Amino acid sequence: MTEVSRRKLMKGAAVSGGALALPALGAPPATAAPAAGPEDLPGPAAAAAGRRPAPAPVHVTRSDPRYQGLISGSNQRWVGNPDYIRVVSSAGQVVRAVQEAVDKGLKIAVRSGGHCDEDFVANRDVRVVIDMAGMDSVTYDRERRAFAVGPGARLGTVYRTLYKRWGVVLPGGTCPTVGAGGHITGGGYGALSRSRGLTVDHLYAVEVVHVDARGRARKVVATREEDDPNRELWWAHTGAGGGNFGVITRYWLRSPDAVGDDPSTLLPAAPSEVLLSDVSWSWDDLDEASFTRLLRNFTEWHARNSAPDSPGRFLFSQLKTMHKAAGYFRMSTQVDAAAPDADRLLDDYLAAISEGTGVTYHVGDRYRAPWLYAVTEWSGFVEASVPRWKSKSAYVREVMPEEQLRAVYRQLTRDDYPGPYGMIAIVGFGGKINEVAPGDTATAQRDSIAKMLYCSLWSDPADDALHQRWIREAYEDVYASTGGVPRPGGVNDGCYINYADADLADPALNRSGIPWHELYFKGNYPRLQRVKATWDPRNVFSHRLGIRKP
Repeated sequence: MTEVSRRKLMKGAAVSGGALALPALGAPPATAAPAAGPEDLPGPAAAAAGRRPAPAPVHVTRSDPRYQGLISGSNQRWVGNPDYIRVVSSAGQVVRAVQEAVDKGLKIAVRSGGHCDEDFVANRDVRVVIDMAGMDSVTYDRERRAFAVGPGARLGTVYRTLYKRWGVVLPGGTCPTVGAGGHITGGGYGALSRSRGLTVDHLYAVEVVHVDARGRARKVVATREEDDPNRELWWAHTGAGGGNFGVITRYWLRSPDAVGDDPSTLLPAAPSEVLLSDVSWSWDDLDEASFTRLLRNFTEWHARNSAPDSPGRFLFSQLKTMHKAAGYFRMSTQVDAAAPDADRLLDDYLAAISEGTGVTYHVGDRYRAPWLYAVTEWSGFVEASVPRWKSKSAYVREVMPEEQLRAVYRQLTRDDYPGPYGMIAIVGFGGKINEVAPGDTATAQRDSIAKMLYCSLWSDPADDALHQRWIREAYEDVYASTGGVPRPGGVNDGCYINYADADLADPALNRSGIPWHELYFKGNYPRLQRVKATWDPRNVFSHRLGIRKP
């Protein structure tokens, strides 16, 4: 995620200014499958090729003591009961695992980091989970002039390796334990995306194990090269989300404008230092007028500062408004310290957010820090977890109207909901993200200024219904004038697939008449369907928000 973590919430900047730790939050082209890589070869052959062989796959069944620890991900609402879990360490092992499951008629799901909001992996119908934990390498591929990233690598590992070895960055989410596998293909974003684009804007190629019309598992590579016969498969992995076309076994990353073969120039340079800010507001100081002015100021600033060449693109901010039961809420901000007059940019931003509210924020953090610390350690972004959550999302294209602002206030001040970890967050977007055309990648939302994350977090399974009811009612209230969902093409522009919300595919809960796939993919959905028909004609890979064949 950014990605305000779906599981993660707020380090408390106590209203006194101190720190208070809070728990948070057709048939495919007839191309031969590539030869097995050295990691797929037996020991002697791998050694001869100069590579160590991959560890053997791990087969975990119900009798294995590890089974209970592997049948759910981070969101403990979802617990599966697969026949077995296969922990793989190479693409060849994935091919064999997929083929075995297909031959037996067993439904497959794939896990990388395990942060899915919904039950796409821990689903009662899934019989085989392919766990990508063993495929977590981050290396430089000289032949492709690109960085090869395994889907099981956590974002924190990706950031550390790219930075320490080459000084470059993938502009991804702010939760370091999220897996690269699902994050990248959903169009991941984070604190550097306003100045450096989405993750998929730097995706050069993807290796995928898919199943053809004859039921044969095959490994293919698809690149963004215009003459690549598999190019549409690459395109589909630039925003459709995971679990649609096959098992991703490798990403290659290189910026579109990169030239030469010096690795330090092939992805954006990482900042050496960032300016961090964390401020908070007490609910005791706020009424409807001051609260709604605060949110309006946030969207007005981003409307003025979200052009691809705006100096404001070097600032990223999360306004995480929590239910009044928490007593306060926070705004965490990062500025690239190399930006022109970075301190002035931050000062002007904080003044703009506060303008006309009549209330004063309380300063928690303000200091300069190494970028690597900020992205992997800083409590403004990286926070403690809560085991159960439900999320919803929206893109914001314009300054939020009064009716939406008042609804946010109404839902966060309800007396009948006692959840201190109920949150409606608004997060900066735009900048370089909006430099890319909607059809150039599968990520169609390319003129937004912000994203919204609706999230309720809790621990006790007995409270599931209470928290789900609140978030559903809050969402429907904010978007009441557009059918209870953030209709594309107006103030809003649909939803973000990495904040998956299966409610949108349920006609009992989405009564807007707007199909779930239009909310997520807009006009790109028919093209994604054609890719689905070509590369997964037997519908081996599916879930409740999965791409359907035409």
